[in-house]
Amino acid sequence: MNCLFIFNPVSGKGKIKKKLPHIRKTLMKRYESVEIYETKSGEDLGAYLAAHAEEYGAVVFAGGDGTFNKAIAATEGKDVQLGYLPTGTVNDIARSLKIPRRVRGALKVIVKGNSARLDCMKVGERYAMYIAAAGAFTGVTFHTPQKSKNALGALAYFFEAVRHNMKFDVFPVKATSGGETVETDAVLVLVMNGKSVAGFPVNKTGSMTDGKMETVIIKQVQKPNFLRKLGAYFSVASLFVFGCRIKKRDILHLEGECVKIETEDRVLWDFDGEEGFFGDAEMRVLRGAVRLFVPKNKKI
Repeated sequence: MNCLFIFNPVSGKGKIKKKLPHIRKTLMKRYESVEIYETKSGEDLGAYLAAHAEEYGAVVFAGGDGTFNKAIAATEGKDVQLGYLPTGTVNDIARSLKIPRRVRGALKVIVKGNSARLDCMKVGERYAMYIAAAGAFTGVTFHTPQKSKNALGALAYFFEAVRHNMKFDVFPVKATSGGETVETDAVLVLVMNGKSVAGFPVNKTGSMTDGKMETVIIKQVQKPNFLRKLGAYFSVASLFVFGCRIKKRDILHLEGECVKIETEDRVLWDFDGEEGFFGDAEMRVLRGAVRLFVPKNKKI
């Protein structure tokens, strides 16, 4: 059986190229041949996988959450066996799936060969593996320069947030999921399939195999005074520290296999840290659409 190893050379701190001999040697323990392809861009990765993924017994890819997003979009409907080496800045998908965030550990997961069928989300013609988000801080991931991420790691996101995202814009939201509809003004909407967001276990009871998504909305009045603005900062902090099940009046929680969000055209969506589209969004779960090597006996 042959294997393709495809990687993003600038992901994380760009150190993956130095590890190519070890990666090839380890993958050869499981596969008869290993072909290595270095991407030139995220678009290149998607185009190459869309054209060639089915030619291999398995496709192993290295990169961050954005790379994962492009890989599942390119292979959706192809039933390709995937393996993942998390080499990004935060690696929320790996955290959710308990995949080791060191190359050696992640390779061991692939060599052991335990595979699971995981859910992902489809949003119009776009895909998301672990999160679709709109509002406060959600533009940080795709606005932070790669050079800053390589130099500072996750701290680069913090500095970008402080510089450009401390003003929480308020926008109207009508959300329908699981037979329930809520209508409010909000500063943040998270639709989650994974457990981890920005390195925090925001959705710690969530699963990528249960056929449902968890939606969290942080409410805010249209023209908040100083105390209400302060309250929104506290609610965002509480969400990330204590998780989405926290009992708080301005934090709403919905769950279901489909969620429809109606909002204004100025509201920009983020899908797995990648810039999305503006306005209304309808997400649905694709059950078992992603076949991935995962650690054995771990709750995912």
